[in-house]
Amino acid sequence: MTTVLSIDQGTSGTKAVVVDDAGKILGLAEQPVRPHYLPGSGVEQDPQELLDSVLQAGRAAVAQSGALIDIVTIANQGETVLAWDPATGKPLSNMIVWQDRRAESVCAGLVDRKEDFAKRTGLVLDPYFSAPKQAWLRKNVTREGVVTTSDSWLIHQLTGEFVTDVSTASRSLTTSLDSTEWDRELLDLFELGDEQLPKILPSDAIAGSTTAFGGIMAVGGLIVDQQAALLAENCLAPGEAKCTFGTGAFLLANTGKGALRSSAGLAASVAWTVKDEPTYCFDGQVYTAASAVRWLQQLGFIKAAPELDIVAAKDSEGVFSVPAFAGLAAPWWSPESKASLTGMTLSTGPGHIVLAVLQGIAAQVAELGGLVASDIGRPLQRLRVDGGLTQSRVLMQAVADLMQIGIDVYPSQHATPLGAAALARVALDPSRTLQDAVVPWSPSTVYEPKWSADEAAEFRARWSSAVEATR
Repeated sequence: MTTVLSIDQGTSGTKAVVVDDAGKILGLAEQPVRPHYLPGSGVEQDPQELLDSVLQAGRAAVAQSGALIDIVTIANQGETVLAWDPATGKPLSNMIVWQDRRAESVCAGLVDRKEDFAKRTGLVLDPYFSAPKQAWLRKNVTREGVVTTSDSWLIHQLTGEFVTDVSTASRSLTTSLDSTEWDRELLDLFELGDEQLPKILPSDAIAGSTTAFGGIMAVGGLIVDQQAALLAENCLAPGEAKCTFGTGAFLLANTGKGALRSSAGLAASVAWTVKDEPTYCFDGQVYTAASAVRWLQQLGFIKAAPELDIVAAKDSEGVFSVPAFAGLAAPWWSPESKASLTGMTLSTGPGHIVLAVLQGIAAQVAELGGLVASDIGRPLQRLRVDGGLTQSRVLMQAVADLMQIGIDVYPSQHATPLGAAALARVALDPSRTLQDAVVPWSPSTVYEPKWSADEAAEFRARWSSAVEATR
């Protein structure tokens, strides 16, 4: 039996769970992390606050469990970066969060190479990914130390090692999708060719050991948060897909062992590498989901997220929302887009606006599902979902209606740490298969479409017109 301390280090908080082989949670602790939203589309985090949240949540979960921990794993934000001193571990900058758009100028300067980036990395040239942020940080903040994604710094704090994992590296715009190694020519394009780079580890590797949580514990099974959720939801076969509804909404679909490229504007990256064999995925992003709900809360339309279904009107009465508070990702890749509300009259009330925002989130997810279907050559059969906003029946029904497929809700609010825990089990015991390491599950709630296909198509056409007006 393997007992795992699995840490989900996210945008707005850090969650730590201690979980046994059967998936039973023995300890759980959470610590908030406050992103700072700056003028000019900047989003930053305090590195020390983030590290403290990892240590405090991890120690509290271990203490609550009373268990002996075999291995620690961390699921990370994927595209968040910082500069730091490799000799002391001291941060030399704030963390530049994945939502930060200040590297748009970096991407604009490389736009003539965008097809090359797509071909070699599977990614769209966009400041969402880590390398543009690293280049921006080097040009505007500091030339000292190393500049890496957040996982490398956290793992160094725990183990003293200088590593990253293959799924995180594949989100950089500087890693070959085929070889899963750093691409020196692409690094040079970002003026990062002379940087000291962390070693890229497979997902089932042991990175080192730590005493940060009491006693000596192995550290391994490292992965990006969204890929971890894909794994937890047992999306192990090509064409199986999930969407996590957190700060943003992230739809990922397993594409199997081949390094496919999207022709529809999706990102292609490594889901995980186990036993030296990569599994790939397509993914699309809705930049603002729970963050759009927080906007509703700030304006007083709701007091808290649990009120969404109470306040939401039965019909939006022609009100449409494009909740592009941080721009639009696939298929538009339009960072300059702004959020919009259209179709309002003097009879429009808070309920219509709340419903319109939820339908706007659902419409973006439906667009992503359509892109995946186009790329893999067949429609998605079902969508597995997780995250805090899956508690909104109105939102989940809107997703089912607009996608015209069934929606299966993951029965735990801890998909990301449970997925990382599966990799940790394989890292500690290489004889285990990934299928054996993932805990079986059944949906807690199932949503089937209530709208007809014509109703869904009409809504999506009108919503798409609203999108074009924002661009």
